[in-house]
Amino acid sequence: MNATPEKPAAAKKAVTKKAAAKKAVTEKAVAKKTTTAKQATATKATAKKAATKKAAKTAPAKAPAKKAAARKPESRVAMVRRARRINRELAELYPYAHPELDFTNPFELLVATVLSAQTTDLRVNQTTPHLFAVCPTPEDMAAMPPEKLEELIRPTGFFRAKTRSLLGLSAALRDRFGGEVPGRLEDLVTLPGVGRKTANVVLGNAFGVPGITVDTHFGRLARRFGWTTAEDAEKVEADVAEIFPKSEWTMLSHRVVFHGRRVCHSRKPACGACAIAPLCPSYGEGETDPEKARKLLKYELGGQPGQRLKPPADYPGQPAPPMAPPVAAS
Repeated sequence: MNATPEKPAAAKKAVTKKAAAKKAVTEKAVAKKTTTAKQATATKATAKKAATKKAAKTAPAKAPAKKAAARKPESRVAMVRRARRINRELAELYPYAHPELDFTNPFELLVATVLSAQTTDLRVNQTTPHLFAVCPTPEDMAAMPPEKLEELIRPTGFFRAKTRSLLGLSAALRDRFGGEVPGRLEDLVTLPGVGRKTANVVLGNAFGVPGITVDTHFGRLARRFGWTTAEDAEKVEADVAEIFPKSEWTMLSHRVVFHGRRVCHSRKPACGACAIAPLCPSYGEGETDPEKARKLLKYELGGQPGQRLKPPADYPGQPAPPMAPPVAAS
């Protein structure tokens, strides 16, 4: 009689135990599945992170962002005002700006400017003293044997092409202009090897006729300053001529070229040491750290000799040294 009521209790206990076991198995399976999913996610994240790191190492470096804030669009009037202020600032920075070729007369300046193509003014200044001692006039140079003239100007490079130009322009001066350098642009550009840049150098510095000299430095800075977007030298000259009064053209050329050679270099401008940085829309293209930028300064600003062997009296730097004599073969 007592065994009968115990059976349901035992059966109930067995069912409960079985349900608990089943629940434990289910929870274990779920836990295992969750753990597997987490491990997969972690593995995927690690792989992604490793791939990103590897790509960062192999990918080309991104160009550094400009450190200067983006400027608002500038009106023509605002650009002209800013350009003229840059000119005034450069005049204060370089009150001694001058042509960096040594010369004593228009013929010497004309020859030196032709020789300055594809070389430095310093190399020309080191070469011309002996050249002008041998042939001081157009007549003397026109009579010079080509081989001898080539040897005299060899240090300036491209000496064969330059020899042809010098012989041609000297003969033209002798035959068409009475041995004198003409003082008009339209006459100068008819001489062999003489273009607008050379003509403007001669006119502005030997005759006092205003001209804009667009060499590689002037063109680069005119674009960085936002005065022009042109690459062609004549277009750059025309664009800049519309901004500045004619009376400023020659000295503006000297100031801009001075700044290009000393501070606003082609590959690495010394932005952090630039006196006109607040006016320059290209600030940040070069080194902006003041200490590092100061180490990039050249010529008198960097405590080094200038380019002229005989600089003007007000030049604050050191004269350039003459060319070292050739070393005799032992």
